[in-house]
Amino acid sequence: MAAKKPGKEVLLAEFYDEGNYSSLFTDGAVSAAFGCANGQSAYVVYQNGEPVGVEDINKTIRVLEMAAETGNPVVTFYNSNGAKLEGGLELLNANSRLTAEIARISGVVPQIAVVTGTCAGTSAVQAAAADVCIMAEDAELFLTAPFNAEDKVASAGSASFAAKAGVAAIVEADAVKAAAAAAKVVGLLPANNLAGPAVFDFDAPAAALDLAKYDAKSAAAAVADADSLTELYAGYGANVYTALGTVGGMAVGILATANGNLCHKCTAKAARFVRLCDAYSIPVVSIVNTNGFVKSEGDDEAGGIRQAARMAGVYAEATTAKIAVLAGEAIGPVYTVFAASADWRIAVNGCTIAPLAPETAATVLYKDEIFASDNIEQATRQKAAAYKAEVCSAAAAVAHGAADAVAAPAEVRADVVQALDMLATKRAVRLAKKHGNITL
Repeated sequence: MAAKKPGKEVLLAEFYDEGNYSSLFTDGAVSAAFGCANGQSAYVVYQNGEPVGVEDINKTIRVLEMAAETGNPVVTFYNSNGAKLEGGLELLNANSRLTAEIARISGVVPQIAVVTGTCAGTSAVQAAAADVCIMAEDAELFLTAPFNAEDKVASAGSASFAAKAGVAAIVEADAVKAAAAAAKVVGLLPANNLAGPAVFDFDAPAAALDLAKYDAKSAAAAVADADSLTELYAGYGANVYTALGTVGGMAVGILATANGNLCHKCTAKAARFVRLCDAYSIPVVSIVNTNGFVKSEGDDEAGGIRQAARMAGVYAEATTAKIAVLAGEAIGPVYTVFAASADWRIAVNGCTIAPLAPETAATVLYKDEIFASDNIEQATRQKAAAYKAEVCSAAAAVAHGAADAVAAPAEVRADVVQALDMLATKRAVRLAKKHGNITL
């Protein structure tokens, strides 16, 4: 099976522009290269499928050190059938040093993991620690071999399983397409945490935002430049759409909620995505239209409240430029999480921004009038509609400081472009501390 997989020359030719690169550390199970991918200088660490020894791990550490020193991304192609056990405890020490180095430079330069073959044990931990993990469909990623367990899940260890678990951000049909996807992601990310967002030529999207036919993916496409979006974590947290792309030629992260409920997977996905963008000062555009957090004891037990708190904390702590497009329902905690800490909030005509759902608020505020009427249901609807029009509209949000601008759906993209231009020179200083302690 391994013999049928494309080799190093094929994958690096696909990854690097025009297939040109300089080889580094050519001997052994691990080799390295340097070149330009999608206009961005980048290092590659390549595993050829053989067992990895101490010397190979030391090569990887050296490349990561060079990447941090020169301020360039590093892409690791994972494909190894295990470790050279002859290394003994020194192998354990070497892997520990590698894991520590991955953590040390995290957030300094982008790290992309491309799993093209088997990635198991410690290597799986290291691949999952990358900024973005990309897998070929026939690749495998697991901590402990799942193949002989009595409670074995049919897809355990597969790329589809890793996508459903929120580990694989992108799954491609084969290793060659995975290499091409890695090149696209490298181009969208800045070279390092001190570099500005990448800038590209662009075309306007084909369609404007349509609230009558709202869905998350179409909403993101209506704001982004044509054909610029690369979706991340499509297999995880279905009611949140996350993608890297460009708006007005500037690289951005776009997050759009579906018109449904947010579960613990959705909030974990959103937090992970915003944290990635913030690490490299990539502006975040959040398009908000959701029914709120899911009402489920099972979801709460699975960590729903904890993950919601984590997402709120990540948004609030992020110092990158944040733009909120309030395109539909943004009620109570949803508004607080997605919009309260945004630098610029655009309320779209027809949206609902309120501390409580209008129906609930009306039954409290107009209780006596409703119960005095001959038709309680009709009276409730009428009072809720009046409350929504007077208190929850886009214009009311601007008047009361809950939004900064009102836009018609067709004007949203232009307003986002203007906001990105306005916030391009944003400066923010965090309070001096070791790190926050928001629940994880």
